[in-house]
Amino acid sequence: MEYPAGKVLNYYRALGVASIEITDSLAIGDMIQIKGRTTNFDQKVESMQLQHRNINEAVKGQIIGLKVIHFVRKNDVIYKIKN
Repeated sequence: MEYPAGKVLNYYRALGVASIEITDSLAIGDMIQIKGRTTNFDQKVESMQLQHRNINEAVKGQIIGLKVIHFVRKNDVIYKIKN
């Protein structure tokens, strides 16, 4: 089962980091799926930052930096995977 947790605002290729607007919550260790028109992969959340500081959890309304393992595009959706 999956549900939306955020949306990609921008991607910084040199850093491998996506700027994400959080629409629910996200924490270190969560399994996520990132989907878009041409994007579709799963990964574990291992690194997040808020205003250039490492955080363990992000909540609705925050805009964070999320380390991603593949290229993502603006408006791709982040789904939190629940078992």
